[in-house]
Amino acid sequence: MLYINPENCRNRETRESFQGLKLAKFQRKKMLKQFSLVFFVLFACYVGVNSRELKHITKELEVNAPAYEAWELYRNLGLINIIVPKLPNVQSTQVLKGDGGVGTVAKTTFVPDEAGNSSYTEEFIVIDDKKRVKAAKALEGDCLAFGCSVLIVEFDIKEKSQNSCIIKSIISYAVKKEFEAKDPKPTVAVEAITQTSKEYLERNN
Repeated sequence: MLYINPENCRNRETRESFQGLKLAKFQRKKMLKQFSLVFFVLFACYVGVNSRELKHITKELEVNAPAYEAWELYRNLGLINIIVPKLPNVQSTQVLKGDGGVGTVAKTTFVPDEAGNSSYTEEFIVIDDKKRVKAAKALEGDCLAFGCSVLIVEFDIKEKSQNSCIIKSIISYAVKKEFEAKDPKPTVAVEAITQTSKEYLERNN
């Protein structure tokens, strides 16, 4: 990589060009941060909770497949129809409403565990084809059954190269005041979903 120190540059045009590139890069990063902030504020408004009450669990996984292929799997009903049924504790999946767009409601039925979790229902609330962002709000099940008031799962597909991408998952949740001492946490199998989708995408790429 070529590095040019603007302090040692005698050519004024080169120095100004270099500084302009640094400013543009800074502005892009600032815009991405602002987008993330606005995104979660809108989420909070949508679900009726103060954004400062939301806690976040973030994971990233690299996939050797193009971003557009990963997005095609994630954007509509690919996860519900193809990936989630492959998980070992899943009995069945069902689309209760919609065709995969915003407003779609999907239900996953599990083999009951010790905590009594038997199903999970979610509603798709964001599908952004331009930014490759999808988010779903839990309606029933998981930590909503033992102390959480809000649970949102977001997937963000980022292009790394022509033939690889990063799948970023963000679990956002809020805990009811009367359950704060118990500190309940989501158990939704996001890591298993992203790992299984990685294997599926790489096998079929």
